[in-house]
Amino acid sequence: QVQLVESGGGLVQAGGSLRLSCAASGSIFSLNVMGWYRQAPGKQRELVAHITSSGSTNYADSVKGRFTISRDNAKNTVALQMNSLKPDDTAVYYCKLVQFGNVFWGQGTQVTVSS
Repeated sequence: QVQLVESGGGLVQAGGSLRLSCAASGSIFSLNVMGWYRQAPGKQRELVAHITSSGSTNYADSVKGRFTISRDNAKNTVALQMNSLKPDDTAVYYCKLVQFGNVFWGQGTQVTVSS
């Protein structure tokens, strides 16, 4: 089994920055994809960014140029640096890990951006 614990959410004014972190523990293998998703009230969960174990990244168009995903394979952590935050970024952010077709989610962390 895999456990994911997110941290770093909070309240920030528009234009500000936050850094989310996710620590994975349990049966972690070297080949996996880690990522961040978000879900705003009344909306479906959507991809924010993901990163493979080799460092390849993919971003949602809405966050390109503002958010940066990174990972530390030795520590099994993934981070999301969020800059130039907008009120539309307000959501619960979830960490996700996929390995060998198995999907694991964290409990989520709230990010609120005030205008």
